[in-house]
Amino acid sequence: IRRPPRSTPLYSSAASDVYKRQIYKSVLITGASSGIGLETLKRFLKENVKVYALDKDVSILEKLKKKHKFEIIQIDLFDTDQIYKKLSKVKVDIVVCNAGIGRGAEGILKASRQDIELSTRLNVESYLHTLKAIVPGMIKRRKGHVVLMGSLAGLYPQMSTVYGGQKGAIHRIAQSLRIELSGSRVKVSEICPGRTKTNFGKAAFTDKNKAKKFMSGFTLLEPRDIADAIMFAVSVRWRSNISTIEISGTEQSPGGVPIIPVKDPILS
Repeated sequence: IRRPPRSTPLYSSAASDVYKRQIYKSVLITGASSGIGLETLKRFLKENVKVYALDKDVSILEKLKKKHKFEIIQIDLFDTDQIYKKLSKVKVDIVVCNAGIGRGAEGILKASRQDIELSTRLNVESYLHTLKAIVPGMIKRRKGHVVLMGSLAGLYPQMSTVYGGQKGAIHRIAQSLRIELSGSRVKVSEICPGRTKTNFGKAAFTDKNKAKKFMSGFTLLEPRDIADAIMFAVSVRWRSNISTIEISGTEQSPGGVPIIPVKDPILS
């Protein structure tokens, strides 16, 4: 079996139907200026879908806009009032909630109070507020697709109570939202990547050596791998809803049962 050339999308058979008929004409992407968000933005541009690219730092987006046509929305997602003020007016068919931060990824015992507060506000609360601002319009128009960026950390227990707990919340939000949207014709998909070659490590660890170690040691996923999954989820025929996509590097296996003997067991 030969791999298709790069110019041929892996999701082409379904996507051709969707995009030729222009079922989805517009998309909002949060965290669009780097990594998975930026790669996803470029993929939607290739499909001639109108893109609203949202980020706090828009310098990279402004450079890209000189060559491509799309809209930039500058919002600090920590500012809840701005989320509602700017996004409640935006009418889109797809929303990709991708923005996130890895503060507290080392676990609750090493995380600071600020790590917990900031990462919870961005990784969970901003998702809920974005959905609250965008989804009612989808329901009213009877058309829409919500894509939430989860993580393997939200599906399997690991040494990351803060980040894993937040992504676990996204997993439950995705499942519950599907039930809330029953009968609305609006779909919900959750994308759960493993370790991916982005700026996550630099943002998650203040220690450069820890960041380097976290983002090395095996062949990591790349943003285009996650963009493949997003494009597949939104391109299948309407009768199908891709609820959850779990993606790990070939050399990464989630789960397992850690056994760590203690030096001073209490024997009875």
